[in-house]
Amino acid sequence: MHSHYSKVKLYLSSLLKNKMRLPWQILFLHTAPVRSSSSTSAGVVNFVPVCSSTDSTSRELLQDFVSRSARLFVITGAGLSTESGIPDYRSEGVGLYARTDRRPMQHAEFVRSAKSRQRYWARNFVGWPQFSSHQPNSAHRILQRWEERGKLHWVVTQNVDALHSKAGQKRLTELHGCVHRVMCLGCGAISAREALQKRFLALNPEWSAQAGGVAPDGDVFLDDEQVLHFRVPSCEDCGGTLKPEVTFFGDTVNKATVQFVHDRLAESDAVLVVGSSLQVYSGYRFLLAASDRKIPVAILNIGSTRADHLAQLKVSGRCGEVLSVIQPL
Repeated sequence: MHSHYSKVKLYLSSLLKNKMRLPWQILFLHTAPVRSSSSTSAGVVNFVPVCSSTDSTSRELLQDFVSRSARLFVITGAGLSTESGIPDYRSEGVGLYARTDRRPMQHAEFVRSAKSRQRYWARNFVGWPQFSSHQPNSAHRILQRWEERGKLHWVVTQNVDALHSKAGQKRLTELHGCVHRVMCLGCGAISAREALQKRFLALNPEWSAQAGGVAPDGDVFLDDEQVLHFRVPSCEDCGGTLKPEVTFFGDTVNKATVQFVHDRLAESDAVLVVGSSLQVYSGYRFLLAASDRKIPVAILNIGSTRADHLAQLKVSGRCGEVLSVIQPL
């Protein structure tokens, strides 16, 4: 094993110096599947799937990958926030799709149907106190420290939960927006979601419903009868329709945002994926761009990803547990 590791490390060093592709298979290291010890805070529901125990060779290779980067570009996904008690959609056994038959709001449905908007906002209103109270976990805080140390060039998150911002991350693009902001579809005005919660309370002083579980975007599960009399406010500036400032399924990310992220990627010398299966094209496209630019890629995730064939290093493990032993040298 030691001899094999030395050869792999030598190849990886050459790759990072010259941005040359390696056969990805040699860096996919296998470990025995076990349930790793929890790194979530006490009282936080565990939505992290069963994963392999990360071996020392994997950790050393990831350390070498990070150490050799001077301008690291990081893409994060829902797997990062599961350790804060927010479920993802796709994880086996614990993701929203595995536990329920509910699916997230579609953009076209929200725009065309007042009834769908009423149902969405009623459920969001109920789930907001719990969802907005989630706090960054150790992985969020580590990435913020990497930024302070000058290791991290840019973070692109596919999450809408604001946990990177809460951790103090500055060099950050929220690719799919953030549920802590609300936008008007009429005039484009942006306002705070917390302020909208107060308006909901004023319009619905006697309305109540019991949440049945919170989704990755703050949505909860209520039936149609429960939301029948829920009142939804309009934009205070123009009377237009209010929508969370997020990219719903079926919508596209703003072109200017995509170009901005491509520009940050072009300035980087390595890409690290943290907690994402990259099944959605809006994030996956940047892995394709990295491959075209011969920028080396490492992936830290539980389970396979859409970009495994583009990665020079794949490490399986919990984000906080693995990143906590990586130094931003």
